[in-house]
Amino acid sequence: MVRFGVVGTNWITESFIKGASHHPDFQLGAVYSRAEDRAAEFAGKFGVDTIFTDMEEMAKSDVIDAVYIASPNSLHASQAITFMENGKHVLCEKAIASNSRELDEMIRTAKDQEVVLMEALKSTLMPNFKAVQENLGKIGTIRRYFASYCQYSSRYDKYKEGTVLNAFNPEFSAGSLMDIGIYCIYPLVVLFGEPKSIQATGYLLESGVDGEGSLILKYDEMDAVIMFSKITDSSLPSEIHGENGNIRIDKISTPEKVEIIYRDGKNEDISREQLEDNMFYEAEEFISVIQQGKLESTNNSLENSRITMKILDEARSQMGVRFPSDR
Repeated sequence: MVRFGVVGTNWITESFIKGASHHPDFQLGAVYSRAEDRAAEFAGKFGVDTIFTDMEEMAKSDVIDAVYIASPNSLHASQAITFMENGKHVLCEKAIASNSRELDEMIRTAKDQEVVLMEALKSTLMPNFKAVQENLGKIGTIRRYFASYCQYSSRYDKYKEGTVLNAFNPEFSAGSLMDIGIYCIYPLVVLFGEPKSIQATGYLLESGVDGEGSLILKYDEMDAVIMFSKITDSSLPSEIHGENGNIRIDKISTPEKVEIIYRDGKNEDISREQLEDNMFYEAEEFISVIQQGKLESTNNSLENSRITMKILDEARSQMGVRFPSDR
């Protein structure tokens, strides 16, 4: 049994708990919020008695073995380090940190303390992503990876009215690249590793974060084209182009239908059954790594997180997005 604490009392934390609860070795042990009434209300939904409003106290507590962190991006590094320094395993929402400097410090702490640190990027652990990995060879030499995730944010209407919420605030290391562009980049890194070069462009909002953007990443024998936005919608699928055919992925953030379209016109559906509560798969991987006595995941490895963060840093630099935590 792995006893979890959660930091963050929002919808994503609820989704994580719902997904993780399918695992026989998951137990929710404690809830953190700065507001005691909010912590109590959230804990009550899941029948949990232990709440904390002091993070240091929670990190030192013996009621949890691990923590799931779903706070704003800018808080991830300091919070994760606090828990790891107290011997707790950390599953941290994407983006795992604000920049590479923070991530390097997190990785050093994880290795020093011999605890698991994993980025909670669910898509690369889902059965349909594994179907992509296992069937790549069928499409021959890969020439292009194309991924699109453009989703108009409900918070953008507030932004246009003059209210800058977390999603569009550089203080929280936010913006479309960090919040949803990463869903396009992380799978690329898992499949193909580190690119040789990066070109990035984007539209900057007056708040200082990107509303939308595009990347072109070069590899030895292929390129990658990525589009992301929080101020427009798109229904385009994502694709991996090979010389013998292409793999089409309906939604890069949560792949549900995956098929191969061969050059001769034949289609092969390689989709797999998945739980609707799809955050189960990141919980399953994290718990498995802990129970096997390993220190990191294979797909969501520290190296894959490091490469992804390096891409995010370079893209932000080219787009002109600066966070307070970069100083």
